[in-house]
Parts: sequence; C-alpha cells; structure tokens
Amino acid sequence: MSGKVEDTIESYIESPEKLKSIYRRVLIVVSLSQIFGGAGLAAGITVGALLAQQMLGTDAYAGVPSALFTLGSAGAAFIVGKLSQRYGRRTGLSTGFIVGGLGAIGVVMAAIFNSVSMLFISLLIYGAGTATNLQARYAGTDLANDKQRATAISTTMLMTTFGAVLGPNLVELMGKVALSISIPALAGPFLLSAAAFIVAGLVLFVMLRPDPLEIAKGIEAHKQKFAQEHQVQSTHPIGNKRGLAVGATVMVLTQIVMVAIMTMTPVHMKHHGHGLSEVGIVIGFHVGAMYLPSLVTGILVDKVGRTAMSIAAGVTLLLAGLLAAFAPSDSMILLIVALSLLGLGWNFGLISGTAQIVDATEPSTRAKTQGKMDVFVALAGASGGALSGMVVANASYAALSLAGGLLSLLLIPVVIWSRRV
Repeated sequence: MSGKVEDTIESYIESPEKLKSIYRRVLIVVSLSQIFGGAGLAAGITVGALLAQQMLGTDAYAGVPSALFTLGSAGAAFIVGKLSQRYGRRTGLSTGFIVGGLGAIGVVMAAIFNSVSMLFISLLIYGAGTATNLQARYAGTDLANDKQRATAISTTMLMTTFGAVLGPNLVELMGKVALSISIPALAGPFLLSAAAFIVAGLVLFVMLRPDPLEIAKGIEAHKQKFAQEHQVQSTHPIGNKRGLAVGATVMVLTQIVMVAIMTMTPVHMKHHGHGLSEVGIVIGFHVGAMYLPSLVTGILVDKVGRTAMSIAAGVTLLLAGLLAAFAPSDSMILLIVALSLLGLGWNFGLISGTAQIVDATEPSTRAKTQGKMDVFVALAGASGGALSGMVVANASYAALSLAGGLLSLLLIPVVIWSRRV
C-alpha cells in the first residue's frame, strides 16, 4: 500500500465525520444506479416467460427464461464478487451491469431472428445484470457499522423500487415502440433493460470514487497493523461459518419460493383472460413489494433482530402461497395481494439473510464470500424457475403456489438452530 493511500485511509480513521460523509456518498451513488438497475431487471422478468412461450409454443418450458437468467446470474455473481474483491466495487459492479445490458440486446436480436438458441445464450448473459443488481446492495455496507448494515442494505434496495415498479408498467408502451421499428412486441421491454443496465453501469464507473471496499480493506489492515505493533488483541470479528450458513439458507429458500411463483404468474393470468397490461400491473405490485418496504425492513432487522425477521419472511411467504393457490383466477385484487405478499416475504428474507452474511465476513474476504453466497441464491432461483413450468404443466398453478408456501416454513427451524450455542 502506497504512502499516499495510507495517508488517505488514516484520514478516514482520524475523522469519523469524513468517513460518514463518504458513507453517505456511496449510498447515494449506489442508490442512483439501483433505480436504473431495477428498471432493467423488472422489465425483463415481466415478459421473459411469455416470450419463451411464444417462441417455443408450449407452457412446459415457460419457466426456462427465468431459470437461464438466474443461472447466468449465478456465474456472474461469482465473477462480480471476485472482480470486486480484487479491483473494488466500482470495477466489479459496473462490469456486471454493462454485460447484463449486452445480454438484453442479445434477447432482442433473438426475437427478431426467432432464434431459440440465441435467446437462451442471451438470457444467460442478461443474468449478469440481475446478479449485479443484487450484489450492489453489499456496497452500501462496506463502510457501515454493525448497527447500520441492514439499514444500508435496505436503503439501496428501496431506490430499486422506482425503476422496478416503472419497468413492468412500461411493458405495453415498449411493446408498441418495438412494433413501430419492426421488432416483436414481447422483445420491447428488453430494449428498456439494455439501456437501463448500461446506464447503471456507467453511473457506478464514473461516480463510485473513492471505492468503499478499498477504504474498508485499508481501514481493516491499518487496525490489524496497529494491534500487532502495540501487542493488543484485535477486536475485528473473524469469519462466522454458522452465520454464513444461516444467512445463505434464508436467502436461498426465499429465492426459490419467490422465483417459482412469480415466474408462472404471467402465464397463469394469460390463460385466464388477463391482458399484458394487467400482467404488468400485478408484477409491478409484486416488484414494488420486493423493494418498497426496504427502508422499514432494514430498521426492523437492525432493531428487532435478524432471527425475528427471518421467521417473519417464512410466515409471509406461506400466506402468499396459500392466497395464490386458493384465490379465484379471475380476481385481479387477490392476485395483487398474493404477489405483494410474495414480494414482501422475499424482502424480509433477503435483507435479514444479507445482514447475517455481512456480519459473518470481514473486508479482506468480504466481496469474494458474498459473491459465492449469491451464487447459491442464483442457483436456487434457477431451480425454482426451471421447475415451476413443469409443476404447472403437470399439476397446476395452485399446486405450485401451495408447495412454495409450505417450503418457506423451513426457515423457522433453520433460524431457531442459529440461536443455539
């Protein structure tokens, strides 16, 4: 570490106000990128299943797009984590978003040429945007203390709401725009995804200076050096394997349940006479519920505790599954409530699980470990997406929703186990 860099790190250590200032700046920059990232994510998930259904001519594989871009996000989560650990959050996150934007362009090209193979490859690449959208939540925690972490996570996620709610509601408009330039209507939302992901990447590349993870690693190294020189016991927490296991399990289970039910809801609605604009409204409420409660959720996780909010996630997802399973299929109101509860349960699980992951890691290995944890989350989503279409094709949407709700109950014994010494 150069003398100039060491002086910079020491200035943050000696000036808590300066550290707070850069912490607030990081939250603002990451939150701005999340507005665009949310639009890119939501527009794609709204029509992905419908585009596959149209191109493949069957419902059985309608869950494949969700599976592919979540599978792609698994690989991307690992790579973005490695890049962030080595080169900083700025490089890792901006690269992930821009690659995701290129994947969205590929989906549009696949629809133009009616190429299923190009569609599948492009969806894998598009998953990089999905992974990066989630990875960005960690950037806000790098300079947060242990009483601010969940609030920092939720602040960045809250800003995703603006894009995430806007994206699905632009589906019909983007379809018209696509048709006006001789592109299939269902590919239109991916035009929005491409632009939104690329802009998010550029925002981070240009504005995320200084890099929060580099500052956090420098502060950690400085404290360890001080402890060694003065022969005092370092108070920095070491890696906590149980915390990692519990945090990952909470996020994995909530992701499986959310992705499975969310993926097949547009197909279920279409079969019962709902139009594309109605699908956009339901998914808009769902994605809004995934992110809008974040600020309150973060405060609750920091104040009430990780365990209580993880249990709340399981109970909320159970209610969502039961309502989706038994609600009349022509009831827009009940579908909106069910999908909103689904998003809320996911929000509780993701923020409480993420907070446990951050608690259990230290800056020297944090980004790499977080990337690995998100790989499991992405693979869980891929499994939920892939299996959802098959379950609905061979049973029903109600059976899928009921199974998802019951699966979420596993969160309760997991978090109770985490309380045992």
